[in-house]
Amino acid sequence: MKIHKFVMPEVIFGTGSISQVGESCLRLGAQHVLIVTDNGVIDEGWLKEVENSCQEVGLAYTVFSDLTSNPKDYEIHKGHTAYKESKCDAILGVGGGSAIDVAKAIAILATNGGDIIDYEGVDKINAPLPPLVMVPTTAGSGSEVSQFSIILDSNSERKFTIISKSLVPDIAIVDPETLITKSAFLTATTGLDVLTHGIEAYVSIAATPLSDVHARNAIRLVANNLRQSVASKLNREAKENMAMASLQAGLAFSNAILGAVHAMSHAIGGRFLLPHGDVNAILLPYVMEFNYVAIPEKFVDIAKLLGVDEESVTILNAGAKAVEHVQALSRQIGAPQRLSELHLTEKDAAIVSEFALKDACIITNPRDISKEDIESLFIKAL
Repeated sequence: MKIHKFVMPEVIFGTGSISQVGESCLRLGAQHVLIVTDNGVIDEGWLKEVENSCQEVGLAYTVFSDLTSNPKDYEIHKGHTAYKESKCDAILGVGGGSAIDVAKAIAILATNGGDIIDYEGVDKINAPLPPLVMVPTTAGSGSEVSQFSIILDSNSERKFTIISKSLVPDIAIVDPETLITKSAFLTATTGLDVLTHGIEAYVSIAATPLSDVHARNAIRLVANNLRQSVASKLNREAKENMAMASLQAGLAFSNAILGAVHAMSHAIGGRFLLPHGDVNAILLPYVMEFNYVAIPEKFVDIAKLLGVDEESVTILNAGAKAVEHVQALSRQIGAPQRLSELHLTEKDAAIVSEFALKDACIITNPRDISKEDIESLFIKAL
């Protein structure tokens, strides 16, 4: 019998759970927490909710919001300075994947020191991190439960991946109510990011029965709820189901890792500073089509989970039917369809392929992939 590992934080899930932020930090021994967030979260009023929760339990806090999407290495160092100067002893990330990745990276420097790029790769963190509580405000990244942090090296214009069980937060607080303030477009692209996490984790060579349970349910939930979530900010059932899908997809990929979609997306996002969800939405069908021959039996499951009629699915047509359903979903919810819409051109393919081959996510892609394969996928997606 094989031995499987599965890592995850304590999870608090449900409408209104954001009110438990302050008490959760106190339970971990925090006395002064650094709140890492962004201006979008502040404008939507969710930071105020978090501050109220901290004030109610007498928890001191300092806010750091000097960060951008595709977070940069120098932003991490600014945040670390704020942590030290305020004499914080815990970190609370509130926002999408960028804010949560920054919060984790600041935590690394808080107890390990050095430069954040020193921790690129797997298991480079030696000292324990300060207590970490994460509150996602999008149904997208899954970073609130994962052992990943993705940061941009501003010198080389390359995203690098930090992977360590130390990065798994102590507590993740998932409140579906935070999703009602997101635009239809952001709901669409972050939702397709969730689908990408579920599918890539499910076909990963590191997948296990423990990760498969979460990956399968995430795929099913996205297929059944993303359209409705995009259509109405007030469809609370769809929001709750998408929050659950994001959570479960995060648990799946944290343990099974990902694949070529994310390797390419990291390369494109780092070089051209494009939104991660937009790029994933475009690349997913092309990489699915490429990977199908390596693991056709799992694509039979994926097709059925996406809603393809079970009696019509065979091992020969499952890949094509799954791809068709993903492309139809993407079109229906208004996600970008081609890389050319993001102003990328064929001449960018070589740069992307070089960076993608060095990304940690490429290792667990189910089909061997070369530089030429990546260039071909890039050009197909233009």
